[in-house]
Amino acid sequence: MSFPDIRPRRLRRTPAIRRLVEETRLAPSELVLPLFLKEGLTEPKPISSLPGVVQHSRESLRKAATEAVSAGVGGLMLFGVPDNANKDETGSGGLDPDGILNVGLRDLRSELGDSTVIMGDLCLDEFTSHGHCGVLAADGTVDNDATLAIYADMAVAQAEAGAHMVGPSGMMDGQIGVIRKALDTAGHQDVAILAYSAKYAGAFYGPFREAVESTLQGDRRQYQQDPPNVREALREVDLDVAEGADIVMVKPALPYLDIIAAIRERVTVPVAAYQVSGEYAMVEAAAANGWIDRERVILETLTSIKRAGAQITLTYWATEVAQLLRSRF
Repeated sequence: MSFPDIRPRRLRRTPAIRRLVEETRLAPSELVLPLFLKEGLTEPKPISSLPGVVQHSRESLRKAATEAVSAGVGGLMLFGVPDNANKDETGSGGLDPDGILNVGLRDLRSELGDSTVIMGDLCLDEFTSHGHCGVLAADGTVDNDATLAIYADMAVAQAEAGAHMVGPSGMMDGQIGVIRKALDTAGHQDVAILAYSAKYAGAFYGPFREAVESTLQGDRRQYQQDPPNVREALREVDLDVAEGADIVMVKPALPYLDIIAAIRERVTVPVAAYQVSGEYAMVEAAAANGWIDRERVILETLTSIKRAGAQITLTYWATEVAQLLRSRF
């Protein structure tokens, strides 16, 4: 009876050996925490479909952000949630220096300075009465070019409020070039752009829409990407990089690991991925039912995203995972 001469299992025998040869290792500094700031709140409000995630008041936002940075989280992505009474057809609240998003960005910059990367969600969907990412034409479709002019002003407003980075997520054609020009013209050449380059019109966004109290009428398939398409994502990335994107992102993450990998092979700029609300909610629901080991699944999902090629991951578990990683290593 013959036995193998080469035994790969030697390098799996103990936890110490496995750590030594680990090929993909998560780091807190590569995680970004999405945060929701709700206008008018005096205390945080739980989001039912995102257990453990809340809409923040201004005070609780500062506390949560400080906790995340203390844990080693690398960045914060802020979403503003205005009162419905302050939404309109053009999303003007997103440009208002005293609108909830810009107020929150100022609070974060005042509290944290340059100790983390403060990012602003650059999109109109939270601020429009119809819930779309841009202004509507007479026929009810999103007017791409009219929206670009608003995005330009919104980018400058966020930069002036203290954002280190803006995250245009509307998937409008030409948005990166217009935003880059607007920032540079206004003297904000150092403000970076995190481009939502491959944002798919998938079915994983439901809990997020509760979080931002979405008023969406219809769907976003006319401007977000169609889930079956790969080459289209590569074309979008090429365009965004050519227009000046500093980082490109794929959203959602787990259903599109192949897209992350293809983009990582194509570009030299950093690649990010957004582990979206539906991904989070599925794990939390399964764990609550005792069907999975919650902690292990969280780490496994994040490891798979990094292994696919994402250097940066936006995740609602960012603070928890950062604390866990620091305790382990």
